[in-house]
This record gives sequence, structure tokens and C-alpha cells, in this order.
Amino acid sequence: MKRIFKATLLTFAILVPALPDVTSADGPFRFYAITPCRVYDSRTDFDGTTPLANGLHSIRVQGVCGVPVGAKAAALNATVVTPNRNGHITLWPSGISEPLVATLNFVANETALANGAIVPLGPDNGGADDMNFRYSMQNPPGTGHIVFDVTGYFATVP
Repeated sequence: MKRIFKATLLTFAILVPALPDVTSADGPFRFYAITPCRVYDSRTDFDGTTPLANGLHSIRVQGVCGVPVGAKAAALNATVVTPNRNGHITLWPSGISEPLVATLNFVANETALANGAIVPLGPDNGGADDMNFRYSMQNPPGTGHIVFDVTGYFATVP
């Protein structure tokens, strides 16, 4: 018995919605990318040899590395270098309570480990620090270094 197969050409129309023009996207803030720039490095911001101790710290981001005063948030990479205990880093804007969620978790003796984050910035208070961070390690508290590289910022749309 001979079977005959007929090939049928089916045409499908795929409807793809038009993507919005991102240059005119609505929203209160716009992202501005910048060349990565180091806003903090505990290896060089102090004596260069003393590791950063556990605890609450704060730094200035607005007005540094091309981030303008008045920026609402910063995009940055948070890096821990040579921690000697397990722990975490938490980032948040100055002027509010510390969040419960860590930005970066790490284990002891990592050479370096990084994570990208978008961090709201506290208000500009005449040049005061606008970002807090907690460097927290376990059993007993340990030491290591922290590096923050800013890669962009969010500001009000003009």
C-alpha cells in the first residue's frame, strides 16, 4: 500500500507589541551610567594594612566620582576582600533604619567576592555621609577589607 503525504505550509503571524522608547520612558528618576569609580576602599582609605573591623560605618557617595549632589540612588559593586570569618555586608541610606536583608554574604578566606547593588542615598546634608554599611562577621568577630565601586546613579528627571 502506497501512502501519499502532502506537505502543507502553515503561516503563523506572531504579534509582538511595540517596545516603549526608553529615551522617553516615564518615571520620576533616570539612570545615568558612569565609568566605574572607587568611592571607598578600606585598604587605602585608612593606613592600608589594618583590616576593617565589624560594625556600622558610613561613607559619602553624592559629590564623589561623578555622582552629583542630589542623586537619589547609586548603582555600585560591593566587594569583600580576604575576610577571615563568615559574614555579610548590608547597605542602606543614612537616616533610616537598617534593613534585615544583606547585600553580600561571604565565607571565610575568600580572596574576593562581589555583588552589584542599587542603594538609595540619604539626603544631602551639607556634605555629610549619605550611605551606611554594616560589616558583620561571626564567631568571634573577624576582619577583612571592603571596596565599593560606583557604576551609575539615579537622579530626578529634569
